[in-house]
Amino acid sequence: MANTTDQIPLLRLLLASSGRHDTLKGLLDEVLPEARELLPAASLVVVHSNPPKWEVQSASGMGERQVPAELVADAIDRDGVASSADWLAAPLGEGYAIAARGLSDQAAFRQFAEGLAAADRSVLGRQRREHRIRRLETILEITHAWRQTNSMEALLKAMAEAATELLQGDRASIFLWDRPKHELVGRPALGVKGNELRIPDDSGIVGQVIHSGEPRRVGGGLGDEQIDRDVDRSTGYTTHSILCVPLLAPNGRCLGAFEVLNKRQGHFTDDDERGLIELAAHAAVALQNTQEFEELLTKHQQLVAEAAQGLQLIGESPAVEAVRSTIRRIADTDLAILILGDNGTGKEVVARSIHYLSRRREQPFIAVNCAAIAETLLESELFGHEKGAFTDARESRPGKFELASGGTLFLDEIGDMSLGGQAKLLRVLEDKTVVRVGGSTPIHTEVRILAATNQNLSAMVRAKRFREDLFFRLNVVSLELPPLRERGEDVLRLADHFLQTFCRTMGRKAPKFSAAARKRLLSHNWPGNVRELRNLAERLAYLTTGDVVEVDDLVLIDSGGSDADRLAEFEGSLADATRDFQQHYIRKTIDGSRGNMSSAAKRLGLHRSNLYRKMRQLGMATDGAEDEGDE
Repeated sequence: MANTTDQIPLLRLLLASSGRHDTLKGLLDEVLPEARELLPAASLVVVHSNPPKWEVQSASGMGERQVPAELVADAIDRDGVASSADWLAAPLGEGYAIAARGLSDQAAFRQFAEGLAAADRSVLGRQRREHRIRRLETILEITHAWRQTNSMEALLKAMAEAATELLQGDRASIFLWDRPKHELVGRPALGVKGNELRIPDDSGIVGQVIHSGEPRRVGGGLGDEQIDRDVDRSTGYTTHSILCVPLLAPNGRCLGAFEVLNKRQGHFTDDDERGLIELAAHAAVALQNTQEFEELLTKHQQLVAEAAQGLQLIGESPAVEAVRSTIRRIADTDLAILILGDNGTGKEVVARSIHYLSRRREQPFIAVNCAAIAETLLESELFGHEKGAFTDARESRPGKFELASGGTLFLDEIGDMSLGGQAKLLRVLEDKTVVRVGGSTPIHTEVRILAATNQNLSAMVRAKRFREDLFFRLNVVSLELPPLRERGEDVLRLADHFLQTFCRTMGRKAPKFSAAARKRLLSHNWPGNVRELRNLAERLAYLTTGDVVEVDDLVLIDSGGSDADRLAEFEGSLADATRDFQQHYIRKTIDGSRGNMSSAAKRLGLHRSNLYRKMRQLGMATDGAEDEGDE
């Protein structure tokens, strides 16, 4: 290379090779052997500074000779050619340098080094861009997978696995900063009980990173003394190298640190550091979102627990114990349940208890009063509608079936639903799909159906006022709630419970019922059942001021005349009054038993056949029911 013509082959070689290769090593492996012949030189070697030592990238004619490390360092420091008796060295940029043995022409060596540096920059730039693209694609795939989990434990494990895969590390941990306790909580922490490591927030490299907000790399002879060997002793793991970067939320707040240990080959590089910083930026967002989700989930679970705790089925009577026992057996099933009982007996309370005792307790409980929905609006209310489906449909709206998906749909007063509504409901129960009004897309629904009524559905089926197929679909299991008048001293337990609840809300001490008041509560017929008693307790909580509720305070308990008052006003003979009372009392008992003649006969102290005989004697219609089985 003493003249310009001699340089042309080398320049052509560098130009052609830089366009053919995507990696620096590929370029060097092709260029160095041919360049050694063209210069000529006994040996050529390209090294890279990876403190505290030099790593050979490629060499030609080296044999067993050592790299002249001091000469290479001198060339990089002076940013020019350095020479010794046998060697010449020149920087190539970005920590790379070339050394030649047996070459005396410094000018030729300098020109070759400058050309090789330009070729190196071209290949390194292209390699870096391609590597960054691959790294970003990998990070996007990783973060997409992270969005599929809302569990903090699963997320931390996935993050650690992603970092070790991306950076070729041996293991990784995420340290979350518990500021109030001045601790760093590292997870996953292999070899530690509970897979969780807790250290003071000023410990080791991680402590330095969270307080400075700057990444750190140590190991391989550089800063080894800063590695916390106490942690190694506690885990039984030996740390050789560490790459640690801060976890910064979008608002700049430090959430903790992301640490990768022991690169499998070589040491962590600048490129590794950039990759972990990018990964940590996505990790911080995912962690913050997951943390917020878990906080919301915890609050939701607390509310669910409070709601479930508030749904107590108060009472110790045999009838209530039987209901409670049945609820425990059927709650955690998917069976459809029909809840029967007079108005005010607590059908919705029982429905909610069933829901909160089931595996669906975290999902919605949606109650629908079928009697309160006009037939024209029933389909829209239950199944939803699309925008423009009818005059007032200004926007799309999901129906109750969609809203209750995964949970429980409670259909109250099901006996008041029209026959047209019953047909539409049956179709959805059989297909488990709904189609919104004005739409055409089937929407799958997975809900548990609970229904309730105070009517005799069996009689309504016989009268063709309720669909038989829907009745059997809803009545897989039936629960009959006893009226309050049949629950004995449960009346007193409920009265005390309601009064204490309302007084607690008001912040006053609950008064006690006097003996006379308790006797009056027990003697009352309670036509409004538990709802009536609850309303009485609420009035007493607000309107009484003393420490004792006297019988005179219960004057609001009866707003209408009693059976005794009605009979006292009856005009006719004693025989007629007796006949009228018997008819009225038998009819009332049958209604209270929802048409179950065996139950009614038992309440009246008669055999079922004797009840029918008595009804015929009194001129009451039996509709041939004495020939049928019990309802």
